[in-house]
Amino acid sequence: MTIKQVSVFLENKAGRTQQIAQLLANKNIDILAFSLADSSEFGILRLIVDDTEKAAQTLKDAGIAVILTDVIRIDLPNKTGYLAHLLKYLQENGISIEYMYALQGDGFCSTIIRPYHLEACKDILNNYK
Repeated sequence: MTIKQVSVFLENKAGRTQQIAQLLANKNIDILAFSLADSSEFGILRLIVDDTEKAAQTLKDAGIAVILTDVIRIDLPNKTGYLAHLLKYLQENGISIEYMYALQGDGFCSTIIRPYHLEACKDILNNYK
């Protein structure tokens, strides 16, 4: 399933991630999953939230640059080997992944992937078992 991800570029300064989390909490926006990657000068905070449009507007209103990106959410049973099977299937079908992260729940794991070729990946996943 294709969903929207909120991406925010952050300065590498203490408290920047907390500031984003607090802004969203103040508006009752639930963070469902996130990934934080950094370099020496900046970080990229990628978020899956329960209200993407409200989150984007909240952050923009605070003067924070926001990008909405299409990503794919795949729900898998939270059992050994399921992620390996999915990744093997994608590899065998020529899908390369730019980045990915996951959220583990009770009995399931939601894997968020950003493939280099989104539409091709969606087509291939339609046949995934």
